[in-house]
Amino acid sequence: MNKLYPLKFSPIFKEKIWGGEKLRNLLNKDVEGNNIGESWEISGVQDNVSVVSNGFLAGNNIEELVEVYMGDLVGDSVYEKFGIEFPLLVKFIDAKERLSLQVHPNDEMARERHHSYGKTEVWYITQADKGAELISGFNRPISREEYLQLMRDGKIEEIINKETVKEGDCLYMPSGRIHSIGAGVLLAEIQQTSDITYRIFDWNRVDAEGNKRELHTDLALDAIDFSFHKDYMTRYDALKNKATTLVQCPYFTTNLIYFSDEMSQDFHQLDSFVIYMCVDGKLSLLWEEGEISLIKGETVLVPASIDEVTLEPDGESKVLEIYIS
Repeated sequence: MNKLYPLKFSPIFKEKIWGGEKLRNLLNKDVEGNNIGESWEISGVQDNVSVVSNGFLAGNNIEELVEVYMGDLVGDSVYEKFGIEFPLLVKFIDAKERLSLQVHPNDEMARERHHSYGKTEVWYITQADKGAELISGFNRPISREEYLQLMRDGKIEEIINKETVKEGDCLYMPSGRIHSIGAGVLLAEIQQTSDITYRIFDWNRVDAEGNKRELHTDLALDAIDFSFHKDYMTRYDALKNKATTLVQCPYFTTNLIYFSDEMSQDFHQLDSFVIYMCVDGKLSLLWEEGEISLIKGETVLVPASIDEVTLEPDGESKVLEIYIS
């Protein structure tokens, strides 16, 4: 069997009512149309399984590859837990208009209701227009009963927590936390493999035919975590030429690497694949058998069988480094 190598995949583009042009204009995506809201970079979601675009494995999808290469591709412990289903979905999101207010169920609820995993995610802001906002959680303590009354009264906006964001900001979004992406935000999202969303409120939007989108008020109610937090932002200090951990949770670890010097990354102790998302600049990724280039907006998956890579930036660059630990 031929040796595995770092894999690129053909992006899966999603047209959205709220999508814009930044995926093409800022992230070099070859998209047509003006309402492309999402670029699924690596996906194991059924009916949206990513297909390899480089090397001798081009044309094979990631599920087929996991079936053949098993732990060599994803890591033995990852394969043991998830089988042939790739456990993460990584994407870029361009919100020209604000998304609906929504919530995702946890593993237990998703398994019971949808035979699926839950959806915990993290957002890294790659660009934001001046004054752009995200919604994360509530702005004060609130009970389930008060929440329901405000929903009935059409006053849900009074209790949502808004955060003005800029490039480099990060928000961790555990399942159960209400959230929304505001207009003018371009971000990278790392999440569990799940496409289950409960729409709470859609700002009274209507489509071209005058129809409102479906809401999932009852399903969402049991999924919502009503906890209040004083600070919803992920605070970090990015050290140059070092990996800075943004989020470490049971589902994934996400690091930011901001660098201008060559860096060697040693994965001998890591039983997992590693994903690199280039969010700024360009670089070369070298391994024992060869090298591959990455520019802003591109994503690559390094198989678990590769124990060490070298990252060579062309000037200052930023990548997100993602794995399961």
